[in-house]
Amino acid sequence: MTPPPLPVGALIEATVAWLLAHGQGLFSVVALVIGGLYGVFAVALSAVPASVVVVAFCGLALWRSGWQLACTVSISFSLVVGMGLWTDLVATLALLLTATLLSLTLGLPLGIWCARSNRVDRLVRPLLDLMQTMPAFVYLIPAVMFFGLGRVPGVVATVVFATPPAVRLTNLGIRQVPRELVEAGLAFGCTDLQLLFKVQVPSALPSILAGVNQNIMLSLSMVVIASMIGAGGLGDGVLRGIQRLDVGLGFESGIAVVLLAVVLDRLTESFGRRRQAESQPETR
Repeated sequence: MTPPPLPVGALIEATVAWLLAHGQGLFSVVALVIGGLYGVFAVALSAVPASVVVVAFCGLALWRSGWQLACTVSISFSLVVGMGLWTDLVATLALLLTATLLSLTLGLPLGIWCARSNRVDRLVRPLLDLMQTMPAFVYLIPAVMFFGLGRVPGVVATVVFATPPAVRLTNLGIRQVPRELVEAGLAFGCTDLQLLFKVQVPSALPSILAGVNQNIMLSLSMVVIASMIGAGGLGDGVLRGIQRLDVGLGFESGIAVVLLAVVLDRLTESFGRRRQAESQPETR
């Protein structure tokens, strides 16, 4: 006799229905915050000419890494402008900044909490496993049910998808701080907060910045997927290319996404490399 299937789907549907019935106030506040953040980033980026944005990114690349990265940034953004996709790139960048800011606001404190409490770490780890292994498209379903179509559910799904690396690498970095440094801080009379922010976080900064880098990369990939629910940006071009079987349109938008990803990856990586080099003792 075959046992009856477990009612996992029914339980999830009941939970979603309860949240829809009792959580509209919270969802409205979340939508207002996300919409406001996106509006600030979108207006600020749109108000600045493309040439100014490119020069600013090139200057940042020159400062952090040198002329090679600056040339890479200049060529990448020039190609995007030449393909006529700058407006879509600005929309994607605004979505990415919104999702990354919210994700890091949640992920970094949670990672610190996990590092300082084994009990919290044991409780959070299965949730992070679930968030990282769940197919990305699944997050779009509850996001649409709670927030409708548009940019807000796209940002919500992106935050859920991209937060785990920031939590994990922050937790790992703080736990790997040498015990000698912690004991030295305690010997000099550091309080818990002083020990955290003056000893542990600075020592763990390369690992934390690696988490920020992974967070940005995952956010960018999810922002493109979120175009399926009306998030806009470069993902719209990819989606239209699929719908029309237009190879050229799809590849143009895809190339723009790749160029943006390369620029952001190299820039954020340069911060981590510089910090790691500064933290290593000099050898004679």
